[in-house]
Amino acid sequence: MAKSRKAALSFIFVTLLLDVVGIGIIIPVFPQLIEQLIGGNLSEASRWSGWLTFAYAIMQFICAPIIGNLSDKYGRRPVLLLSLFGFGIDYIFLALSPTIWWLFVGRIIAGVFGASFTTATAYIADISTNENRAQNFGMIGAAFGLGFVIGPAIGGILGELGPRVPFIAAAILTLINVVYGYFVLPESLDKEHRRPFEWKRANPMGSLLQLNKYKGLGGLIIALVFVYIASHAVQSTWTFINIEKFNWSPFTVGISLTVVGLLVAIVQGGLIRFINPKLGNEKSIYIGLGLYALGLLLFAFATQSWMMFAFLVPYCLGGIAGPALQSILSSNVPQNEQGELQGALTSLMSATSIIGPLFMTYLFAWFTKPGASVKFAGAPFLAGAVFMLISALIATRSMKKDSFVNRGDA
Repeated sequence: MAKSRKAALSFIFVTLLLDVVGIGIIIPVFPQLIEQLIGGNLSEASRWSGWLTFAYAIMQFICAPIIGNLSDKYGRRPVLLLSLFGFGIDYIFLALSPTIWWLFVGRIIAGVFGASFTTATAYIADISTNENRAQNFGMIGAAFGLGFVIGPAIGGILGELGPRVPFIAAAILTLINVVYGYFVLPESLDKEHRRPFEWKRANPMGSLLQLNKYKGLGGLIIALVFVYIASHAVQSTWTFINIEKFNWSPFTVGISLTVVGLLVAIVQGGLIRFINPKLGNEKSIYIGLGLYALGLLLFAFATQSWMMFAFLVPYCLGGIAGPALQSILSSNVPQNEQGELQGALTSLMSATSIIGPLFMTYLFAWFTKPGASVKFAGAPFLAGAVFMLISALIATRSMKKDSFVNRGDA
């Protein structure tokens, strides 16, 4: 059984890795493509980027709980393959787009099917025990990290050939991933643990409201809301800010994201396996959120290009918080509702992605527009640091007030 679980974890790791490589390839050139399609400057492109993320997020918010509940009924494998196929179609639209509106069509398609993270986390929950749950969730972060080592580096190189070339490469890679998963990925949820599909549990608000029945999760979920919003300071504006402040090329952006990926892979694929057992889940959350806030604060006031690379160290070390938080949440939910939980959390992430990117990109645009009274490109990073500190305070209050399974106190 242990050998089978280890093999399944390896399969899902490779599947996620290829998926993230496809995402990472396109990031260095996305601002350039938007600028080309709108015929505007970087500040204007950042606003459009926020709305494109909004289109993706609102569709994922609606569809993620449906996908999560479908995976509880039909199993993880077919749902994961369908979501990957949707991403492949999205990249084709992005590569061929003659106008900015084609980008919106592609992002909407990706939002509808974009549940690879939801299903992968439910898959890992299926094959995990309380003892290794946090470490196994860390493998998701490791796949994301390694994917961002490979993907942005390739994207930065291909971006020198033109802003559309990385999208073509991403489409090919993602569709290859679908074929790989079809022949290799095993099912993780046996029929005895499946449950009927219920629309009342599959709508976005209904899915979130279902979390109320699990005692004490509310505080940690609110803490997650602030983490998700704060993360968009980096996810939505990293490329724009560094192009504005330091005139980075797509190649330099790609290298920076490769360093991010390498650090994340080291932390979540390696260090967390030693840190989490020693600190326990609760302390990992507190320390991780503090490191996130420190990293964002340093990013905000960096004055030299090399500083952005150096300050990635404390920021990426903050990654010990996420798997610990996921471990506590999933340990307090029955096995046959893990898909529902992860679907609800993905809906939550999507809901914050409706707000976060618009807030962060408009904040960047406001402080970098021509004639701005105060020029401060790092404003989104400063806002993100504040949100991380708020999350830490809420998590602390929740952990002291409520009792949880698998706190893992060291």
